[in-house]
Amino acid sequence: MSGQGGNIRLILGDQLTHSISSLNGIDIERDVVLMVEVSTETTYVPHHKQKIAFILSAMRHFAAELVEKGIRLDYVKLDDPENTGSFSGEVERAIKRHRASEVIVTEPGEYRVRQFMEDWQDAFGISVFIRNDTRFFSHPSEFSRWAEGKKQLRMEFFYREMRRKTGLLMDGTEPIGGQWNFDSENRKALPKGMVLPDRLRFGIDDTTRGILEMVGERFGHHPGDLEPFGWPVTRRDALAALDHFIQDCLPSFGDVQDAMKQGEGFLFHALLSPMLNVGLLRPDEVCRKAEAAYHSGHAPLNAVEGFIRQILGWREYVRGLYWLKMPDYAQRNALNAHRPLPAFYWTGDTPMNCLKQCVGDTMRNAYAHHIQRLMVLGNFALLAGIAPHEVEEWFLAVYADAFEWVELPNVHGMALFADGGIMASKPYAASGAYIDRMSDYCTDCAFSPKEKLGPKACPFNYLYWDFLARNRPVLGSNQRLAMPYRTLAVMPFERREAISEQAQAFLEAL
Repeated sequence: MSGQGGNIRLILGDQLTHSISSLNGIDIERDVVLMVEVSTETTYVPHHKQKIAFILSAMRHFAAELVEKGIRLDYVKLDDPENTGSFSGEVERAIKRHRASEVIVTEPGEYRVRQFMEDWQDAFGISVFIRNDTRFFSHPSEFSRWAEGKKQLRMEFFYREMRRKTGLLMDGTEPIGGQWNFDSENRKALPKGMVLPDRLRFGIDDTTRGILEMVGERFGHHPGDLEPFGWPVTRRDALAALDHFIQDCLPSFGDVQDAMKQGEGFLFHALLSPMLNVGLLRPDEVCRKAEAAYHSGHAPLNAVEGFIRQILGWREYVRGLYWLKMPDYAQRNALNAHRPLPAFYWTGDTPMNCLKQCVGDTMRNAYAHHIQRLMVLGNFALLAGIAPHEVEEWFLAVYADAFEWVELPNVHGMALFADGGIMASKPYAASGAYIDRMSDYCTDCAFSPKEKLGPKACPFNYLYWDFLARNRPVLGSNQRLAMPYRTLAVMPFERREAISEQAQAFLEAL
């Protein structure tokens, strides 16, 4: 392309929204939209093959839509021989190609990318304008104002502010149903014989097929199965996925959203987070459709509130916390955890069936639902004292919806308590009894959740008590852990010693 001295409008791979702020006011005669596939973004962690394919295919489909709208597009593919492999290198090349006078971009989701952008103006001698990302319900600056002066930053209270701000599930100034949170109604195990919905998966067109072939050749050594691939990669298909969830899954989502079932990776979960996080869906439209399902009588309040809380509450909250606390946040290690990540997180090769099932779902689908992530995979890493940065790299690599701004706080703060309680009021630590109650995983396991010690004992059982004993200096004064610490205090010395010995033998064998 020959340059005309217009602006470059940079669109990142998680900004695939036609109303993105970087496109506001575009001059389609002079401005050029730049989209780049760069190798550094595909390899800074070993991303799941489906994750790479999903993002690249969604990017190429979005690019085609821009061209259909008459927008001038400069698209650099991963296999372009001139591709420098980095955002900065490709922006510099594009500035020269188009003799650009300005670069306009929407703020990125990740801290490291923001650092690149803030260097461009001086490095390239050109004006760089970083616009707010208006696709969220709130901006990090709003979260910062809310957090100012608070000793504890609890999601529940920020969520209430977001409810008041948006009016979602509100009756004037009060929450519909008389309470803000129906989480206590959303903790049922999956009833025996409950019929699960057939999940909508999407066909593969020529663009996606070409991407799958390229990913298979170039990233064959990355983790996870590449096919069957069924993710929506267009706005149209993402909307169809949203409608499918609202119609077929949302009514039963609430009651059993914490349940797990062997061989069933999806249950009633939305599967919308990948599309939300790359921009094919907007959080406001998703929440409004769910709210409408409640008002029409299609879905009960506990299901709708629980779903909206994940987006309006957790998603907004973790983004605000991420930008408030970075970059120091990622370096915290409150529980002094340094054990290497066990190899079975990549292979699923473990006699612990719950871990085997959750890793298997992850590698097959580039997806696992929130309880699999938190209470099995995260819980084990917490109890075993796995180094936070290794756990976080794994979570970032293997899930199609994982971008650092959402992954890091959820894993670092909620799953691992590595931030020392900034995010969670206590560690999400649990023994095998929880997993047995919420799943059928224990039925086919080599270990028994009812056995506390010995060769058949579920490792979660003795790891739980060893975790509490090991971390007493940090956690002993936590009021939410007062009951288990009282139990530990009166436990016979010989039993505590046996727990410690079996836990250490198990962990050393990892």
